[in-house]
Amino acid sequence: MAADRSGIFAGEDPFQLAQGWLDEATRTEAEDPNAIALATVDPDGLPNVRMVLLKEIEADAFVFYTNFDGTKGQELAQTPKAAFVMHWKSLRRQIRVRGPVERVEDAQADAYYMSRSLKSRLGAWASAQSRPLESRTALMAEVARVTATQGTNPERPPFWGGFRIRPVEIEFWADGAFRLHDRFRWTKTHNDCAHWAVSRLNP
Repeated sequence: MAADRSGIFAGEDPFQLAQGWLDEATRTEAEDPNAIALATVDPDGLPNVRMVLLKEIEADAFVFYTNFDGTKGQELAQTPKAAFVMHWKSLRRQIRVRGPVERVEDAQADAYYMSRSLKSRLGAWASAQSRPLESRTALMAEVARVTATQGTNPERPPFWGGFRIRPVEIEFWADGAFRLHDRFRWTKTHNDCAHWAVSRLNP
């Protein structure tokens, strides 16, 4: 199987492979190469999907940040499982991931929050994500209010932080002529990240 996975599919670590694809996309994709379509489910099992930005590929997980009180945060709290797809038109490739979700540790979330621009940090305080908004004027008034109260070095809001997806399945896909695409699915066979079964899938 390793020989069959030559070229862009070569490697024994799916997280390193994903990082390599993302690094390549960063050089070729015009906008937001780290954008993912993230899927969660509501209490009735009805799916929700939206675009978010993947912020880190760890040794065994994928990390993004959001408002815990928003729709996705609430859905992940109730059903801590998710799936996402990254697609790059410039490379004609995509990666699909699914698995259980956990919160990122406070120290890690604090460090990422402090790396953001001041306006983005204040925006995290100002937005009651996913809830009804009277007008954009009201939103900007709230931004002004939190700017006055939080100052120029705001701490991370207690309702904002990171989620980590620890995948049980990762699929790498590359476009092929006449829709004869190349697809390889990595399936976790043990609880640690070192044991994966890899299979080629039909297009």
